[in-house]
Amino acid sequence: MSPYSVIDHWYYQGVQLRYNFRLYPTVGQQRSLAKAFGCARVVYNDALRARQDAFKAGRRVSDTELSKRLTEAKSTPEREWLGEVSAVVLQQALADLNTAYRNFFASVTGKRKGAKVALPRFRSRKDNRQSIRFTKNARFAVSSGRKLRLPKIGDVVVRWSRDLPSDPSSVTIVKDAAGRYFASFVVQVNDDPLAPVDSEVGLDLGLTTFAVLSDGKTIVAPRFLRQAERRLRKAQQSLSRKEKGSANRARARIIVAKAHAKVADTRKDWGHKQSTMIIRGNQAVYVEDLCVRGLARTRLAKSVHDAGWGVFTRMLEAKANRYGRTFGKVNRWFPSSQMCSVCAAIDGPKPLSVRQWRCACGTTHDRDLNAAINILAAGRAERLNACGGTVSLSAEREASPCETGTHREHPSGRW
Repeated sequence: MSPYSVIDHWYYQGVQLRYNFRLYPTVGQQRSLAKAFGCARVVYNDALRARQDAFKAGRRVSDTELSKRLTEAKSTPEREWLGEVSAVVLQQALADLNTAYRNFFASVTGKRKGAKVALPRFRSRKDNRQSIRFTKNARFAVSSGRKLRLPKIGDVVVRWSRDLPSDPSSVTIVKDAAGRYFASFVVQVNDDPLAPVDSEVGLDLGLTTFAVLSDGKTIVAPRFLRQAERRLRKAQQSLSRKEKGSANRARARIIVAKAHAKVADTRKDWGHKQSTMIIRGNQAVYVEDLCVRGLARTRLAKSVHDAGWGVFTRMLEAKANRYGRTFGKVNRWFPSSQMCSVCAAIDGPKPLSVRQWRCACGTTHDRDLNAAINILAAGRAERLNACGGTVSLSAEREASPCETGTHREHPSGRW
């Protein structure tokens, strides 16, 4: 695997993509970045406290007033050191707070989909992840020597793994828990759709086998966390023996963070390669809408987190939208494992230990392959119905909660 293959991922954001590259700042530049991280954090916390005080007093603080207070604070002895960093970084910290409040109110009123968003919280200097953002107003640039020029920081060495497709509108500098620095560029990309193909595929995600495709192909579960468990355990044991607040403990924490980062990066890199292969080879991709959060609260939690189903399906959806493919999710209660893909008969729930079963019509099914075929059929039916067609899956029904939510057999033998 290329040493840079895990640090230049892209993420779909409408017509904008993020390109991430590893940075190698000098010791002096690291100090300047630490100062910028700290100033942005202080500005964010000051603005949050001002909003909270105004709310208690029954009044409202506008964004313009917060920006004015920031300008005035720079001339006071208590906050004059804020002038040592780029003003754009401080203004972007205020913009982050405004975005956090907008997301909270949109979540409360039901305008924002997904999980509920909580009120903004104060940032801590002990957070292991720090970030600042520069926009075009800051006049950041890529120098003639292919270094990233940042205001009041200098020219930082970048490990370019590819060229940027267009001029970036902003760059976010991130320091992660492992002490690594990254530059995340937001660029405008206009990709042409991929050439149409005839094949469509349904995916049945699992733990023993990561995915079974309706065309018979299988993707073996890599189990990156399981493979790294011994190394992670030894690193965590070493950390637990260090005295709190000591330099040795700080170094041990970095070792643990790097070990976890390697697992996460490897999993993400593998997911990008697999999702790209599937999207390129199929015109439409259908998956089951799994309740990953619920499964992560069962005895299979570690394996579910190790599989990374949620991230993988988001990659599929993003790349399908980017390259003109179709992506669909099938209802999680659809009885894909209970239904015969030949005669559409419902054979009832089955324990997870049953990997093959025989239908009354005489067909012997592989559990995962049969589920993938049913997911493909259900996805096609939903898509055609949404387009105004009259196609329906006659045997489509909801599965019983026992099939999707219970994995242990009841002492009475019932499920």
